Formats: sequence, structure tokens, C-alpha cells
Amino acid sequence: MTQPPNQPPHGGFGAPEPQDPRQATPPPPAQPPQGAPQTPPPPAPPSGPPPQPQPGYGYPQQSGPYGPPPQGQPGPYAQPGPYGAPAAPGTPAPGPYGQPGPYGQPGPYGQQPGYGYPQAQFPGAPGTPPPGGGSRNPFKGKPAVVIGAAVAALLVVGGTVWAVSGGDGGKKKPVAQKSGDSKPSGSSASGDPVDPGDGSGDGGEDPEDLNAGRKDGEAKVLWYKEAPDAPGSGADAPGMWITGKAAVKAAYKQVFAYNVGDGKPTWTPIDFPQKICAVTPQKSADDKVVVAYESGTSDRAKCNRLQQIDLSTGKKGWSTQLSEGQLFDSTITIELTVSGKTLMVGRSQSGVAYDIDTGRKLYDKQRYGEACFPSAFAGGTRLISVASCGAGGSNEHDEVQELDPATGKAKWTKKIPKGWSVQRTFSVDPVVLYSTDENKKHYNISTLNNDGSVRSQVDSKATFDPKCGWAILERDLQGCQGVASDATTLYLPTQVTTGANEIVAVDLATGKEKWRVKSPQDTSMLPVKVENGRLVAYVEPSYDAGGQVVSVPTAGSSHTTTRLLQNPQSTAEIENGFFSRDVDWVAGRFYISSTRLSGNDKAREKLMLAFGK
Repeated sequence: MTQPPNQPPHGGFGAPEPQDPRQATPPPPAQPPQGAPQTPPPPAPPSGPPPQPQPGYGYPQQSGPYGPPPQGQPGPYAQPGPYGAPAAPGTPAPGPYGQPGPYGQPGPYGQQPGYGYPQAQFPGAPGTPPPGGGSRNPFKGKPAVVIGAAVAALLVVGGTVWAVSGGDGGKKKPVAQKSGDSKPSGSSASGDPVDPGDGSGDGGEDPEDLNAGRKDGEAKVLWYKEAPDAPGSGADAPGMWITGKAAVKAAYKQVFAYNVGDGKPTWTPIDFPQKICAVTPQKSADDKVVVAYESGTSDRAKCNRLQQIDLSTGKKGWSTQLSEGQLFDSTITIELTVSGKTLMVGRSQSGVAYDIDTGRKLYDKQRYGEACFPSAFAGGTRLISVASCGAGGSNEHDEVQELDPATGKAKWTKKIPKGWSVQRTFSVDPVVLYSTDENKKHYNISTLNNDGSVRSQVDSKATFDPKCGWAILERDLQGCQGVASDATTLYLPTQVTTGANEIVAVDLATGKEKWRVKSPQDTSMLPVKVENGRLVAYVEPSYDAGGQVVSVPTAGSSHTTTRLLQNPQSTAEIENGFFSRDVDWVAGRFYISSTRLSGNDKAREKLMLAFGK
């Protein structure tokens, strides 16, 4: 989508409120040298709106780390909003190439080596595009800006790829755990990592004993998998789906499935003729997903082959080739999402829906209204569409719709103020949107009611730092981790350059802070999910301690962390070394996997690890 000019918004969507110039978002990070993984990093956004009433869809202006912004004109929704904090002139970019790592020691390109996600400026901030491609479509959504170190660029970009393997090369006997520790079904009797293999699930002698030297109270490495071969330029490893029996992972040209308890293959790996280019981030209720792979090997290859997979059996279901659509409607990159039984595929200017069980085409979501081109979709319990309207004209703007997944009909339409662009959905139920202005210098986080009207706008002085993937030719509405929500509250991590950060709980009814909790370790803590009345979070590892999984009660007056798992020190280097990663907490086990492979044949690169007691 093209970015609208900076003019006064329509319908009460006031112009961005002027702010202290020191709050402006720094310029995007420099392009990494050739040979470094081509996954772009994300920039960090300003935050913290002033304590003023929020009359409309405008997010209150956030004050950010440099103090409250001066009072001025209202934000995009006719109210002062966080949409108006400009970046400080000359301020170094907080992105992966411009700021020190979590330990105060700059790694390659100014970031701590291997510490996962680079610091972003706004969620989805532009950066170096991955290899391959084609020209940007003039109607396609523009790259989202990164909020803090991860809001938009939840990618772990650290310049060169830090594909390191932890632990000693020799085997050592594991340390016994405290008596009474529960052992997940399927874990090995000795406690050693089971069936490490080479990423293909075919086993082999364990080259590393990651449980050697494990201390009392530390979790076991239940199993781990080495990454499959990848090109020297690197390869994507998108998607991680956990079922009742299997942990399923896509990597380069294959999809693997491992038993959740012992890591043994649950079904034969599925091979694809070309590299995987998109996956559904969700699975259906009956464990179906769809994987897209490229049409060939040239730079002009399209991401247009769809394959349904049953995660329970590993069987391939229906497959189809996605058409190009009308003029300028490209499948160079696509987005996939699932809502109920509907698979929605987003092209550059339109969407097409299929029945995920049968592959039957349900409908097209095409141009409508004032030259509105819907191309970005977010799924789950609701199906949300974002369209670019009036490109190049005086009425250029975005529109958000909730669609009936079965028919594609709009339940409501929300016109976004001129000059603002929706880049991410932090939640679809309730709908929480992250938007930036045309220069990616101001941002806004808004919650919508069930009819599409504005419920609240985040009003906090914190600088948030969710982890968002890189969006180049598309918006990637669901490309953020490190953010969670329930029906009443949004949970966002704060940005720090070193030491412990905080998670801020934001009341979705008012946009105000409810409470904060500090990371129990001298590293950042990131929300993972909300379950059973508690927020589950991942505490990143330090140089001498593995990561942690903690919980925080969401209700009541006490919000302190309780440790659920402490990963062993032997895995700290591996956890830190993932170029980008995916994490999940399911049934008392913690899973972490790489989403970008380095292709370095000399490094025993890990694909996935599972931890438990």
C-alpha cells in the first residue's frame, strides 16, 4: 500500500500530534553485508502518549524515553495520540545494526551476537529484503514499521548468522534431578537428549549431551534436532505447530514431525520440489495446515503452489496452483491464514478463500469501493482484512474489515485516517491494530469494538518492543511474537538496551496501564500466551544461564513471576544463537525453533529443541 500524504485526517482523524523531536524514530538500519542471512531486522517505535483524553480513533501521543512531548494538535483520530512521536534527529537507530546488545556489548553490526531478535524501531520497519523477489507492486502494502526492538521486526537479525551449537563435544553423564520431578511421557530414561538426528528425524549417535552438568532444578533437554542442509545463502524455516502428539516444523524444502515426548519421528518427512515460501501460522481445529512453495528456482519464481497437510498423519491432502489474479495482482509473495474451516490466501491486490478440508474454492475477495484492494489478512477466531484504497489519489487511505469466513461478506468496515497505514494485528479477538504514519515516524495501537468503532488507544509512556517479522512486499499482519492478549488486556514488552525489561499490561477498555512486572533475569522477558488466568512468558538467556519460562497471574493485586522451567546453561548459546526463532509453551513443555537457517555447513546448526521437567 502506498503511504498517504501528511494531510489533516478526515472524519475526526486529526493530524499527528507534534512531539519532542528527540522522539522521532531513527532511520532504518543499514544493509548487512552479503553473506549475512537476508532476514531484515525490525526497528523500535516510540511510545507513551500524554495523559489526555482520547476522543477518537487517534492514539494518544506517547512520550517515549525522552520525556513527554509538547502539547499540540490531535492525533489521527482527532485526539492526541501516540501516533505523533517523531524520532530524534541524529539519534542512532535502535535497530539491530545501531544499538548495543542486551549485555551492553555490540555484536556484529552493533548488536549482541546471536541474541535473537534485533532491536526494532517500529513493528514492521523496513530493512534489507530477503533474497529473491521481484519488484514491489505499487498497490501492495508497504513494509510495516517496527515497534521497539521487535514490534515490527520480530526477526532475529544479527548481521552474520550465529549458528552455534552449545555444550561439549564429548558425552558426560547427566546430573540427576531432584526427587519427585515429573518426567514427560516419552522422555529417555537417562535424561539424555533423545534422537538428535540431523533434522530429518532419522536418528544417529548423540554428538552433544546438552544435559551434561545439569543442575538441580534445571529443566531437561527432552530432545533436539539438527537443521537440514540449506543453501549457503541461508533458507527460511517458517512455522511450528504443536499437536497432542507431534511437534511439526517446516524448514527449507521439507516438513518434519517429532514426537513431543522423545523426539522420534511421528511420520516420514514431507519433501517439496522447491523451497517453502509461506505457511499458515495457525492450524485448523482438526490439525490441518497449508504450506506454499515456489514454482521454480529463478528470481522470477512465484509463491503459488499450495499443499494441505494433515499434522496428525503426515499425509498430503489437496493441492492447487494459485492463479495470478488480474493485472498487477501478483503471487511473488503471499500470505496464508486460517479462520475456522476457511483458508485465506492474500495476493498483492486481492484474496482468495478455500475450504481447508477439501480445497474447494469458496470466494474471491477483490477490489471494492473507492479502488480498495484487500491484500492482507489475519485469521484465528475472526477473519480480518486490510485494504489499500485510492492509491495515488487525494483520498488514499486504508480500510479494515471483519469478514464472514464462510462467505467473505464484510461484517463492518473501518476507514483509517488519511496518512496512516495498518501494519500489524496484535490480536484479532478483540481486534488490536498497530499503525504507522506515512514516514514511519509515529505509531498508534488501537483496540476496536465488535462493530469496528474505536474502543481505546494505548496510552503509555513505555517504549514497547515486541518481536515482529520482516515485511517487505506485504504487511504480514500476523508476523509478531512477544505480544499476547486476552479479552480485557494487552501484554507488551518494554525496550531496553541492557538488563531486565518489563511486561506492561494495558487495559483494552481504556488504553491505560494496569500493571507492570520486571524480568526475573538480567535479560528481556517476552509474552508468549495467556492461559488459565496467567500470562506465560519467555525470559531470554544470558551468557551464563539458559532461558526461563515464567508465569504471571493476570488478575488480583499481586503480579510477580513464578518460574515454570529453567533451561540448562548448556543451551544458552544455542538459544542466543538463533538468527530468528519461534517459541511455544504447550502441556508443560517449552519448544524453541529456528525460523531462519544459515546454511553454514561447518556449524552444527540446531533446528528445534524441546524442554521439560
